[in-house]
Amino acid sequence: MAASHALTLPLGAALDAFYAHLAGERRLAARTLDAYRRDLDGFAAFLGLHLGCEPALCDLATLRASDFRAWMADRRRGGLSARSLARELSAVRTFFSYARRRWSLENAALSLIEGPKFAHSKPRPVSEAAARELIAETGHRDGRGWVQARDSAVLLLLYGCGLRISEALGLTGRDHPLGETLRITGKGGKMRVVPVLPAVREACAEYVRLCPFDLEPAAALFRGTRGGALGPRSVQALMSDLRGRLGLPASATPHALRHAFATHLLANGGDLRAIQELLGHASLSTTQVYADVETRRLMSVYDQTHPRARRG
Repeated sequence: MAASHALTLPLGAALDAFYAHLAGERRLAARTLDAYRRDLDGFAAFLGLHLGCEPALCDLATLRASDFRAWMADRRRGGLSARSLARELSAVRTFFSYARRRWSLENAALSLIEGPKFAHSKPRPVSEAAARELIAETGHRDGRGWVQARDSAVLLLLYGCGLRISEALGLTGRDHPLGETLRITGKGGKMRVVPVLPAVREACAEYVRLCPFDLEPAAALFRGTRGGALGPRSVQALMSDLRGRLGLPASATPHALRHAFATHLLANGGDLRAIQELLGHASLSTTQVYADVETRRLMSVYDQTHPRARRG
């Protein structure tokens, strides 16, 4: 379709093409794709009311900075947080970038829009002692032996390999037995290779040995009690139970084990760029927050223990 004719395409059809691109070419996870769809469908709905007609691509080319600001103000009046609005604005920018490449859509006004300011939350990793206690406590919970072995293996993958929950639960029977390294497909289809500690390999092997279900190569490696794929809510419920048993704060979530993987590597001399690769971060600035967390921790220890840190 020629670019001039493509600009008459209804916005809804253009968004469907964009979603197909995200799912097919960029291979985004289902949850990420749902977030894009929710954010951009909401933007399209606002434009329909704002412009008084069903928008087409040509309408996007004529939007002014005031139109984008009106959308942002409307979202804020609806109770959307600054952080969520920043995410929605990022989704809009990504779609406009795609439309420029595919249909030669141009709109300089969007570049004039500044995102809302908000304080970035810092990672809250569990301590080394808490990580050990969490993993050890899984073996003391009531229940079937294979479930305990499964839970230990999953938590060790989060803490020992720095995996996201979705990445750990995305492993299949084909990944067993685990070798010294594991190839992971992360966000945006980005591939990375992570080393696998002997303790992690042993825990996964023990789970497979005890698991009562056939672990077909194409099926999920980690199973629920009825044989279906283990879901993230089960892992979150596990951590909630362990927090209660050990008296840990609410910040001790499954993702806190991934945070702990990074901060504990850094505290023990790990290179920041190497940690970036292990975590699958696209930008070093994303990984840099772990250095900030470790610096604050060291300064806290200094303030509490050094005889010259405090002045009376």
